[in-house]
Amino acid sequence: MTFQKRAYKILELLDKFGEVEIRQLAAEINVSEVTVRRDLTAMAANGLLYRTHGGAMKISEVIKPVSFVNKAAVNIKAKDAICKRAAADIIDGDVIFIDCGSTAFRLCQFIKNKKIKVITNSLPVVNELLDSAVTINLIGGEVDATRQAVHGTTAYEHIARYRASKAFLGVDGITVEGLYAGSEHEASNTLAMALQSDCVYILCDASKVGKTSYLKFNDLSLVNILVTDYNNPDVTEFETKGLSVLSVTV
Repeated sequence: MTFQKRAYKILELLDKFGEVEIRQLAAEINVSEVTVRRDLTAMAANGLLYRTHGGAMKISEVIKPVSFVNKAAVNIKAKDAICKRAAADIIDGDVIFIDCGSTAFRLCQFIKNKKIKVITNSLPVVNELLDSAVTINLIGGEVDATRQAVHGTTAYEHIARYRASKAFLGVDGITVEGLYAGSEHEASNTLAMALQSDCVYILCDASKVGKTSYLKFNDLSLVNILVTDYNNPDVTEFETKGLSVLSVTV
């Protein structure tokens, strides 16, 4: 059976059940679980379904809109390379912040077996880390349906109660002049998490480097480490501002 036919069958089953497990799919389609895992990963990258720890969910069933899924699927190889490198700096016992960005979300797959605490305002991050070795602390407040994230005054107060060894954050743009966000909510959460962390990582694919956005919310002094696949010579300008740049190859 071709991938296209398997994908069609998987979508049929998702439409029927809302959520399916790998074992169930393998039996229904009569293929190995390894093949099912590979198919689900490919389909998730194309925004056709949401990949869960043990299977998949129909997009409409997930606390995560299509817009987030599509955003998470953009530059997926770069994001995975960035997050794999960032995860190498996370050790057992760490307390870390993860924000609601689509790049930071890709960090989850690399930390599931680590004995750490994750404080996050991202509902997709919580969903991805359930049933893993990670202890989850979900920030309270109002849910932003578009971002599938928790924002607001209560969220900022929640963040202020905790101290993290590391924060893994995303931005809509970064230049030598500073950090940029698409909304005040996102900027406020990013700033709050950074201020409560000993070391701040910005996870940023090349499309965000040199880009400005709606709101400049801080200068680069907020950040310790930039992890990126951007490899143009001018990346050294960030180092002159005091950032350590960890470059990855895609």
